[in-house]
Amino acid sequence: MPRRHLRVLGAPEAPLRAALRALRGELGVPDAFPLQVLVEAEHAAKSPRLPSYDATDIPLFTVDPPTSTDLDQAMHLSRRPGAVGGRGYRVRYAIADVAAFVTPGSALDAETHRRATTLYFPDGKVPLHPACLSEGAASLLPDHTRPAVLWTLDLDADGRTVGIDVRRALVRSRAKLDYASVQKEIDTGTAEEPLALLKEIGHLRERLEVERGGISLHVPEQEIVERDDIGGRETPGAYALELAYRAPLPADTWNAHISLLTGMAAAELMLGGGTGILRTLPAAPDGAVGRLRRTATALRIDWPHHVSYASLVRALDPHEPRHAAFLQECTTLLRGAHYTVFRDGALPGITTHSAVAAPYAHCTAPLRRLVDRYTAELCLATVAGTPAPAWVLAALDPLPDEMSGGSRLAGRVERECVDLVEAALLGDRVGEVFDGWVVDVEEERNGRGEPTSGIVQLESPAVIGRVDARDGTPLPLGERLRVRLTQAEPGVAKVRFVPA
Repeated sequence: MPRRHLRVLGAPEAPLRAALRALRGELGVPDAFPLQVLVEAEHAAKSPRLPSYDATDIPLFTVDPPTSTDLDQAMHLSRRPGAVGGRGYRVRYAIADVAAFVTPGSALDAETHRRATTLYFPDGKVPLHPACLSEGAASLLPDHTRPAVLWTLDLDADGRTVGIDVRRALVRSRAKLDYASVQKEIDTGTAEEPLALLKEIGHLRERLEVERGGISLHVPEQEIVERDDIGGRETPGAYALELAYRAPLPADTWNAHISLLTGMAAAELMLGGGTGILRTLPAAPDGAVGRLRRTATALRIDWPHHVSYASLVRALDPHEPRHAAFLQECTTLLRGAHYTVFRDGALPGITTHSAVAAPYAHCTAPLRRLVDRYTAELCLATVAGTPAPAWVLAALDPLPDEMSGGSRLAGRVERECVDLVEAALLGDRVGEVFDGWVVDVEEERNGRGEPTSGIVQLESPAVIGRVDARDGTPLPLGERLRVRLTQAEPGVAKVRFVPA
């Protein structure tokens, strides 16, 4: 599921980048792999365990950001032969086979369990696997034969899954596409059928999502550009920040639905097999939804009480800055997600993910997420009718805690990066007055039991910060408030306000 995406562009010596480097040290984020891990990775890159089934004749393609080189997924879409009435689809989705490179019990395996997930900073990433694997031998780069876990998903004319197969295979991607070029080809009608069907299948899956009550958040990426041409003149040593949103294209969403489809298929297989690990999320508590309603008010987004959260989200335009800021805040409702293990047919009390509105599992990003390697093995065993490997079963119970630890660190990285970016954005505006809305209040209270500390959402720029009441005056929850910025210094002081 989406998180807040931040990307910073600018010179390495710029102040924000320096603060981000310091943050890595403060959080204890590993900056390099141990030597033994690198040695094992280099050896594995040269001699992976290859499957016997050859599917290199399938003209797969990848769809990723243009600079990405850690390519987990490649797809091929076609109309399904023999479908009733000649209608139906076949989705072939190849996922990087990390288990072909990582030996259970090795130093490399232990390091991936220690890291659990790739960490994303605005100026780069801290990968789960060494680059020789994640951006080289295990990545589904074009014109290279790779071991993969190949899913074949048959859909009916409405886009519903009617058949699932998964097996190890050798695959060969033909093209590395990016979202903008895919969107252009589809919009202009120049896309060949395997690519053109991305829109057709994507729309069908979107319709089914609405039908079952699921929600996809089209979260924009925020770009923070550090410039030294302040006022149109180059000023060495001086930097100005610009904040902009990059709204996702429809092709981003259609591509995400292929991944979501596969994750739902994986959950179905594991539930049928009686052993697995699901990504579960209970319904959001009323308090979290209430806070989101106050944020909507702060951003002047009309949310009538008879309109559901799902309906509101679908009506938003991520190109509109206020809507983009609200979609960022919607990710807070995803924070209660868990990894849930079950064994030997004893199914857990909760098997669904409330945002998906169906059982769901992580399985499509093994280069960047540890759990996906294990999900693949469980699904392969279920389809083959064989017991899951002993190394998978042995690792299953600790996985939720390992993934939770990785997720907590990723969440802290995200929060601290947002704080840094907001402090950098407002660093030269201390003392200025802004219009905002009080979207939450804290437990700190005055003698009359009234809140004296809370959270304010500015109207512009779309910044959220702590506000401290003056002289014990209570904060007006859900109401407009003019606030004065009292502190903002990247790496030193987070943004903080008082009523103006």
